[in-house]
Amino acid sequence: MEDTDVPVPIRVPALATERRFAQRLRECLEEERLSDGRYQLQRVPGGRVALPVLEEKLSQLCLPPDMLCELVRLQDPVPSRAARRRTPAQRLREELRRLLGASWSEELERDVPHAWHRHGDLVLLSEDSFKAAPWERLGSALWETVASALGARRVARRGRVMPDGMRTPSVTLLLGQHGWVEHVDNGIRWAGAAGCGLCGEGTALTITVGSSRYTFDVTKCMFSPGNITEKLRVASLPCSGEVVVDLYAGIGYFTLPFLVHAGAAFVHACEWNSHAVEALHRTLVLNGVRDRCRIHAGDSRQLQLRDVADRVNLGLIPSSEEGWPVACRVLKKDVGGVLHIHHNVETPPAPAPPQTTVLLAEQVSPEAAGPGGEAQHPTEDGREETLRARLRPKWQRWAEATATRIQGVLAELHGRPWHTRVLHIEAVKSYAPHVHHLVLDLECRPVLPV
Repeated sequence: MEDTDVPVPIRVPALATERRFAQRLRECLEEERLSDGRYQLQRVPGGRVALPVLEEKLSQLCLPPDMLCELVRLQDPVPSRAARRRTPAQRLREELRRLLGASWSEELERDVPHAWHRHGDLVLLSEDSFKAAPWERLGSALWETVASALGARRVARRGRVMPDGMRTPSVTLLLGQHGWVEHVDNGIRWAGAAGCGLCGEGTALTITVGSSRYTFDVTKCMFSPGNITEKLRVASLPCSGEVVVDLYAGIGYFTLPFLVHAGAAFVHACEWNSHAVEALHRTLVLNGVRDRCRIHAGDSRQLQLRDVADRVNLGLIPSSEEGWPVACRVLKKDVGGVLHIHHNVETPPAPAPPQTTVLLAEQVSPEAAGPGGEAQHPTEDGREETLRARLRPKWQRWAEATATRIQGVLAELHGRPWHTRVLHIEAVKSYAPHVHHLVLDLECRPVLPV
């Protein structure tokens, strides 16, 4: 994948003078507020030193006649210690104030983002940033300033996800030639357009899950950092020697952890978005597992596979229900297997139960248990754990209702009774107020004749 973007060197004005005049010149520039404190003074040919000055104030420069100096341009100057201590958000605001000058206002201040996603050298802004009219008049100068302040080469802005059944992102590339990015996740390399890492207020977060590399085009494919806990969990499942069917593969969110970490022997990956199919193919090659995966391009409901899977992943929200018949059909009919069913479960608000309330016990499988054999329920703090404790009975009822329906589908499909068992319920994330993205691990086995 060839990157045609060429980095533009930074060139700042500076006054070069003999070393013996440097301190006096610095004091003069600071007194007149002409010194550019973002950069260090720098040695230049002729035994001189150059002091960076503000471009927009050069016209105000008025030095004593005996102050011998020359205006020069420094290429890629070294940032000062003060500049290095600034957070990315602070740098962004300072650069924009400098760009706008007297036009800077509180309205524009509110319009500058505090956080963004970083994908390698591409910064992905939120859809509500830089919407005020004055920004539009700046044209490309705005995006070049944003890129320079955030240490990026490309800038894009997110829009609403399109309601086309493929969750196609509405992303506009504002600076750069293409949206392809590479994202490393748990040691897995993802190839695609837009990487991930939430950045803001001086924080750059790189998510490492074991290591997979994904590549994709941010303008055409979704990447969901909110699913990181589920990807980690999938990576830890005991899938050695198993055949897995991933019914909604996307760019390989779960296909890669199954192959790279969980030890699956083979994965059938189904995806109907042609852009995601291309990204998935590149990602499989990138991670050296292309020979252990077959991509089925098209509608997974039309999948012709039967009787092949030890495990089926149904990673579609808000509901994967349309894929349940296909999932039952691809399970091995003689021994069955495990379904991982994603679903958004609504839990209307209710008064908190008394502290003496007894919660329903969850059945736990070895693959869902921690080192001591106890179910793992990672939480951010005690309040989150209390909330989840209150909701678990409702989640359990949803899981049991789903298990009963799947049991009926399997019995009708094969003409004999099947047994289903809830192994684990995983809360991936809060999707919306009173709505949680859950994953049900459901064991499905045929009832053997006595």
